Parts: sequence; C-alpha cells; structure tokens
Amino acid sequence: MATAQLTASSISSRNVSSFEGLRPSAVQFPSVVRIGTLTQRSFRGLVVKAATVVAPKYTAIRPLGDRVLVKIKEAEEKTDGGILLPSTAQTKPQGGEVVAVGEGKSFGKSKIEISVQTGAQVVYSKYAGTEVEFNGAKHLILKDDDIVGILETEEIKDLKPLNDRVLIQVAQAEDKTAGGLLLTEATKEKPSIGTVIAVGPGPLDEEGNRKPLSVNPGNTVLYSKYAGNDFKGKDGSDYIALRVSDIMAVLS
Repeated sequence: MATAQLTASSISSRNVSSFEGLRPSAVQFPSVVRIGTLTQRSFRGLVVKAATVVAPKYTAIRPLGDRVLVKIKEAEEKTDGGILLPSTAQTKPQGGEVVAVGEGKSFGKSKIEISVQTGAQVVYSKYAGTEVEFNGAKHLILKDDDIVGILETEEIKDLKPLNDRVLIQVAQAEDKTAGGLLLTEATKEKPSIGTVIAVGPGPLDEEGNRKPLSVNPGNTVLYSKYAGNDFKGKDGSDYIALRVSDIMAVLS
C-alpha cells in the first residue's frame, strides 16, 4: 500500500460519520473531590495529557511505520431526548475517520500493510495514541494494533474487528437474586458472559502470518470483567469489543 499523506487541503468539510449508537457505557464520578492538605509533591506522579497543537505553518502530517492518523469524531452534545450535556458529562469519543496511514510494519524481508485505509470509519482503544490538534480539528496518532475495528454502518453490531479483537453481545443482567428479590439498575451486577458476534483475522506471528483466533461467532464466552470497550447498540443491547486474550473460557 502506498503511504497516504494528509494535507491541509485534503481535509474536506464533509461530516465524519455520526457514529450514532456508539456510546461508551457511562461511568459516574463525584462532582466534587476534596483534596485537603495535600502538597504539590503529592501529585508528582499525576500527568495531565493535553493535545499537541500543530502550528499553521505545517501543512501535512505523515504517519510513519505502523501508525495511523485518525480525525476524532466530535463528542455528543445532546442526549437521545435532546437534553444539552455540559462538557463534563459528554462521553469521550472512541471513533473517527482515518485520514492518513504509514507505510506498514516490517517482518524480516517482508512488510505488512496497515489494516485500514484512508476514509475508513474506525473504533479505537479508549486510552490509545497521542492527541494532536491540526487545522482546527482534533486528531489521534495511534498504532494500527490500537484500532479495534472498522465500522461500515452506524450499528455497532456491524463492527468488523481487526487483528486479535472480538465483538461480543453482552448477556442481560439478572433482574432477581437467587432468593427472588428484584434488583434495581444500580444493584445489578455487570455480566461478564456474552455471545461472540464477530472475530478479527488474528494476530501476526514473528514471520508476519496470521494466527486464527480460538473462538468463533456464536460461541458463548466468559471474559474479564474490566476489559475492552463497552458500547450501547441502537437495539438497546450492550456490546463489548476486546482482545481474545481477555476471554477466559468458552461455555457450553
């Protein structure tokens, strides 16, 4: 694949896919945090990451190696009911449009091309990459392996996983305890069981060959509770995209 290059003129005004339904599960935190008498020294290990601003004199960003440049989709400003959200309540996007790709990764004498092409709408890992602000828009430079999958429609259930990723439809949480007591939404335990919807082509070995995954669509699996990216589908179902190494067992 030829190396793609992003120029200021190549960014059109067309909208990035809305990614409707691609909303990570909300995690609520207290609105007020009391620090007390902590000294500045106490925060030595606390790093706040901000986007690197690329000066206007630079007109192109060309990713190197197995890196990809993604234009981040804008955060949702309203709920489904039309209520405006404050910036602190807006969910962090996990998707965007690929605008430039590197030349690929070398394995010995062979080179493996990037698994996505420019123009593709992708979903990426929550905390991956380096954020940069270029030409008035936020972008993310990340490795090809940090891309979870390609979204060809606005339905998360149609996600095409990449590499060693697996898309799972999460089983519904139990509504009652073993003793028959009804559970509220707040007390329902998050399930860690689901049905495999789609699987990636597998990871690359040392020679650049794909290794098939150990699970298949239709398998019911048990996975690590805190792994992967959580999404809510348009059909109201919960989905999770994770690495196959985060799946602990196949149930039958």
